[in-house]
Amino acid sequence: MSRYSAYVASLVLTVLALALATRYPHWWWGVAVFGGLALLGTIDLLQRRSTLRRNYPLLAHFRYGLETIGPEMRQYFIQSDTAEVPFSREQRALIYQRAKHVDDVRPFGTQQDVYGIDYEWINHSLAPAEIAGHDFRIAIGADTAQPYSASVFNISAMSFGALSAAAIRALNAGAKRGGFYHDTGEGSISPYHREAGGDLVWELGSGYFGCRNDDGSFSEERFTVQARDPQVKMVEVKLSQGAKPGHGGVLPAAKLSAEIAVTRGVPMGVDCVSPSRHSAFSTPLGLLQFVARLRVLSGGKPTGFKLAIGHPWEWFGIAKAMQESGVLPDFIVVDGAEGGTGAAPAEFVDHVGVPMHEGLMLVHNTLVGLGLRDRIRIGAAGKIVSAFDIARTLATGADWCNAGRGFMFALGCIQSLSCHTNRCPTGIATQDPARWKHLDVADKAVRVAAFHDNTLRALRDLLCAAGLEHPDQLGPEHILRRVSPTEVRSLAALYRYLEPGELLTARLPEHAVFREFWHQARSDAFMPPAHVARLRSGKST
Repeated sequence: MSRYSAYVASLVLTVLALALATRYPHWWWGVAVFGGLALLGTIDLLQRRSTLRRNYPLLAHFRYGLETIGPEMRQYFIQSDTAEVPFSREQRALIYQRAKHVDDVRPFGTQQDVYGIDYEWINHSLAPAEIAGHDFRIAIGADTAQPYSASVFNISAMSFGALSAAAIRALNAGAKRGGFYHDTGEGSISPYHREAGGDLVWELGSGYFGCRNDDGSFSEERFTVQARDPQVKMVEVKLSQGAKPGHGGVLPAAKLSAEIAVTRGVPMGVDCVSPSRHSAFSTPLGLLQFVARLRVLSGGKPTGFKLAIGHPWEWFGIAKAMQESGVLPDFIVVDGAEGGTGAAPAEFVDHVGVPMHEGLMLVHNTLVGLGLRDRIRIGAAGKIVSAFDIARTLATGADWCNAGRGFMFALGCIQSLSCHTNRCPTGIATQDPARWKHLDVADKAVRVAAFHDNTLRALRDLLCAAGLEHPDQLGPEHILRRVSPTEVRSLAALYRYLEPGELLTARLPEHAVFREFWHQARSDAFMPPAHVARLRSGKST
């Protein structure tokens, strides 16, 4: 009977409080409190949805309460400073310090296990370099009518709708102050993206938000009007995103505000659907022709695409289409499976898509092997927050990096993991005006710019220590990894990097993925090679 003890006690205390209240009026508070608990316990006993509540009336609610605050308890009191779930306290503290211009030096030595497997570092030089500035930039679309000089560190794709109006305002104002770009995400360009006038990269997803016809198809006329705005510096076709590749999205009608509807060009009162695939093209060659078409319609602005790597033969099909047609994107952004999102199915977050490091190396290797690497720039995104993260990513093949959650931390995100609930405690990932109106846009814009500036200062110091003068000098030979307690390898030694033009020769490289899938990939279809198709039907034959 102990499991009913709290319920029985509430009944007894209610009767006692009622008896006392008839003589002493101030005891009516006891009737209200204990009576409320007794009523809740009675409801627990009578309801049928939860066996736990029927077996443990009242007591079950204590369990639910502790479960609700479990993530916070673990994050603040149990987890170590270096446990990345998904970002460690050490990583978050570094961003907060840099965003606030607070001293980010550390006392007493590293908390990293420098003898642990997979520990990585960059080797220093006995002849350090001297670099005057830290505004490192990369030219994108050099052959276009409107080439763009991008910072090596920018704001990754996060849509208005996923983020609040105040968050979008602060991010773009910070980008304006710091001279770096702000990717719109596939939710299109909202009025809040335009207020501060910061550089924009317009991401075009499968819903064609901001440039769609009433039936959801792509509209050239609406695209041209938006894309020729001087604030838009580049156009990016999103094939897939790292957090949920191959998965579309739905913004329920109940959450579709009038502002979001106008921004996306969708009607009120119906679900806003982002399909899992594009309708404007269906083949690798079709993708490239669509990119070329957008480049012309935008007035000659650099145009490319973003993807998370999945089936290697599909990426190889795109690469072969480039080789065969000569139609090239100005840039490719590789998004890693470790990327973040406001909401995605658990299986997609945990087990779908290639992590950024491997995806980046595959794209970089392919373009090198085709002799196209010097004509196509590569960006990369996936849990990049520190100067070492940037250096490592550039060393493995990228020209620049994007970060989403890092800039959210700069806005004040506390990693409450409530992005999908519309109850973000910091007003960043919510459409509730009672929450986001308390986010001070002017103050947070300064912090966004400061985080960017101080991170690039740290990158400059890393480069100087390594004896280098620009991030584009970083290569896999500069990054070392411990692979066992007694063995250390550079990334150049660990991974097979192709030589320029190696894929153009008759002999395929000694690289398992290329040997298995390169010859079978097709520029006219995303379909699997014949031997893969046979494996798919193997269980039924």
